This record gives sequence, C-alpha cells and structure tokens, in this order.
Amino acid sequence: MKTKGIIAAGHEETARAAAIILEEGGNAFDAALAAMCAACIAEPVLASLGGGGFMLAQSSAKPKNPVLYDFFVQTPKRRHPADDVDFTPVFADFGEVQQEFHIGLGSLATPGTVAGLFAVHEDLASMPMARIIEPALALASGGVRINALQAYIFTVVEKIFTSNETCLAAYAGPGTPQRLLVEGETLKSPDFANVLDALAREGSDLFYLGEIADRLVGNCREQGGCLSREDLEGYEVIRRHPLKINYQDTRILTNPPPSTGGVLIAFALALLEGQKLGRERFGSDRYLKQMAQVMEMTNEARVKSRLHEIQDESVAATLLDRDFIELYRARIAGHPPAHRGTTHISIIDGKGNVASLTLSNGEGSAYIIPGTGIMVNNMLGEEDINPRGFHQWPEDTRMCSMMAPSLMQHPEGKLTAIGSGGSNRIRTAILQVLVNLIEFGMTIEQAVESPRLHVEGDLLSIESGFGEQATGLLSKDFPEIKEWKDRNMFFGGVHTVSFEPRKGRMEGVGDPRRGGITVTV
Repeated sequence: MKTKGIIAAGHEETARAAAIILEEGGNAFDAALAAMCAACIAEPVLASLGGGGFMLAQSSAKPKNPVLYDFFVQTPKRRHPADDVDFTPVFADFGEVQQEFHIGLGSLATPGTVAGLFAVHEDLASMPMARIIEPALALASGGVRINALQAYIFTVVEKIFTSNETCLAAYAGPGTPQRLLVEGETLKSPDFANVLDALAREGSDLFYLGEIADRLVGNCREQGGCLSREDLEGYEVIRRHPLKINYQDTRILTNPPPSTGGVLIAFALALLEGQKLGRERFGSDRYLKQMAQVMEMTNEARVKSRLHEIQDESVAATLLDRDFIELYRARIAGHPPAHRGTTHISIIDGKGNVASLTLSNGEGSAYIIPGTGIMVNNMLGEEDINPRGFHQWPEDTRMCSMMAPSLMQHPEGKLTAIGSGGSNRIRTAILQVLVNLIEFGMTIEQAVESPRLHVEGDLLSIESGFGEQATGLLSKDFPEIKEWKDRNMFFGGVHTVSFEPRKGRMEGVGDPRRGGITVTV
C-alpha cells in the first residue's frame, strides 16, 4: 500500500491529529493545520491560538514556489505609559536557573496563529476546516493525558500558570487545594472545543473582528493592556520568499529576515563551508573546536547585527558577500526578537507536499480570553526585546524570532523537513543536525539523536557522548562549561522527516529531547 505521509512532532496527540487527516486523504497542509490545533490542547504551554508562528510550505503542484507563512505576533500600534499597564514580574524555574519574565495584559502582542490557520487553509488545504479541527475538538472535549514532558514544563512555568485563579482553574488537577496538573492526569477544555467549532463555522473574523475580539479588547482597555481593535483588525499574515542557502550540494530553505534564526543558521553554514568537516570523525577534537568557534562567532554577529565586525574578518569576507551582510543589517534592524517556549511539526505527504511548522506562545501571559480557553502570549514581557528598558518596543512592528522551520532539497530529489523548538538554541540545534546529515552522511535518527553543544556568551553547554576529552579540550577557550549528563530539552527538539519520491521511501524521527514522536500513515 502506498504511504500517505509521515509526521514528526512533539506529542503523540499532535502527531495523531495529523495522521487522522492524512489517513482520510488530506494533504500535508491539512494535516499540519490539524496538528497545529491539536498542539494547542496537547502542548498547552508551547502552543496557543493566542500566540504565533511560521510555516514553510512547498506544494508538489508548485515545487519552484515555496512560501514562508509569517503569522508571528505584532507589537501594538500604540504604547501606553508604564504606570497604566498590567505588567507583572514573575520567575520561571528551570531547575538550576531561574529567569524573570513579565505577564499580564500589558505583555500581550497581537496574536497571529488564527490568521495563519486560515491563510494556509485558503491557499493550500484540500479539506474543509470543520473536518480539520475535529481531532483537536475531540481532544479538548474528551481530554488529553498529561505526559512526563508536559508535566515538567508545567513545573517550569508554575508561577505564571498559578498567578491568578482563572488561569489556575484552567490547568488545575483534581482535589483541593488547587494545583497544576501532573503526569497521568487529564486536561479538558470545553471552552476551547466550542471556540474551535465556532471558528470552523465563522472563520478568523470571530477572533479578529467578532465576539472574541470584543472580549480581548475590552479587557485590555479596562485592565491595562495595549491591544486595541485596530491591532486586531489590521493584523495580516505575510507570505515571504524563503531564505535560500546552498551548502555543498544541498539547497536549504528557511525563515528569512526580519526573523533571525534562519539567517544566523545561514551565517554559521557559510563559516563552515569549505572547512571539510565531514573528513573528521564526528565528535573529534577539530569538530568540537570548529563547531564551538562557529557558534561563538555567530553569537557575535547576532549581538552586533553587523557581520563585518566579526573578529576574524578574513573568514567573514571570504565566506560572505556584501549582499548577504546588507540583508542581515537592513532587515533585522528595528525588529525586536522574541523566542521562548516553542514546538515544531514536520510533515511530508505521499505526493511530496511539505509542511514545516513552528509555533510559540512565549511563556504565556496568564491571561485567558474569557470563555475561550485561549491563553494569550506574553511576547512584550521578555527582557530580550527591551534592551532600552521595558515599554520601549517599536510600535506596529512584526516581531522577529529564532524559529526557523526549514526544508532541505537534496540533489537526488529527496526532501527533508526540519525545525526545532528551544529558544536561542533553535539555530544551533538545527545547524548541528544539518551538518550531521550533509557532512557526516548520518541517517535522520543518528543526526537527531547525536549529542549537541551550545555556546552563549562565555558559557559552553555540552551533552554527554562526545567523550571524556571533550570538556578538557574546550575549557582552554571557554572558562565556563556546563555538562549535561542526559539528553535535555535545553538543546532543542529537532523533529525531522524525509521523503525520497523516486523510491517512495519515507523516514523520520521525533527528537526525544522534546517528547518527539514519528508516525507513518
């Protein structure tokens, strides 16, 4: 029997929703939209209709015209005085590290997920929206079991999700006093099920112009938010040309500026081009030094936003042309970065349609639109986007992101959909999997499951598996090293699938670091 498609995602129910649609004859885009909706209930901290994201789509009918759907969040059209907004500091607990975020209605940016859902549906879907949302509607009504990863994520954001009674009640386990759900317990959201049903019937206007918009805007006006009717009415999905990278004999398509993830992956690959890393043994001394140095240089480029200011100017001048530098400088400048809790979905169907989809809701604002079960993002509450202090974000501007849903076009016709969650580790996680596939000829499973490292400032984080000599070797250049004994979600979740049309062969792997699962239909 001919294979209908393959899915890699961060949760069993997210993948199952996509599989149901593929089984019924839907294409990869139908399946991606079903998975998007299901993720909002199965992965509630990482995905929400109150957040945003990106989808890289390549249709088998128009393989030369791939499209990057940018439905990420937008800053409000007007800032309000700091004293007039609901903007509360809160700490997320990452175990060894705590990080401060801000929540409340003053942290909300204009959501884009609903608009993206309907834009992709209008352009590429083959099934009615009412059928596409059914798996997610069933999950919201009947409930989804909280697995170990989602339970852990709840512990990280506990102070956010328990900061008010409404938010806690939506995610509370049984018994008193109320507490967040734990592994094995069931999350239900009848309000969210009703919203999905209403959206299928009424379209995106319900969210941006109708009753949901009224509630959201009314609460912002009365309780200290910046979002207005004009923000919701004016929101638009942007269809962009993907950034194209040639690395050896492989073409890589990824998220273009103003987002930063794709262009920084391109920069890192440009530095690696010609270094013949594949001649080395994976994890060798030269591999570790080279990869760490490239990450360090990419950090420097990111901070300065000027590639020509890299210390090793000869390398940058040789490997990057002026047009690429100008693209980076001109289009990223002025777009505030946002990157936190994310999830990724990769799907390829039997006809060769490809959907690579990454979603984010920040950490969540702890504000749920009344009667909807939809928690809105807190993208304006992240320190990263406020280098001059909070409440100084540029008005009416599409925020940029580290999210980098990508597609590899191999010379023999093979297609690979790839992407990751993981904040600033997204770009280094994807980079390492790309190098593993292209330079070392690894299988997808090997490429995803191999150990990773990440450089951020003076800190080098490294997973076990490189050998005992690794940390000693790198300590000469990085005085601060953190060793991780096990694979950890810190290093991203690169859910990856591939399709060889000539052979009809599909393979994939969901990254175990982020609850990954692969389903073939």
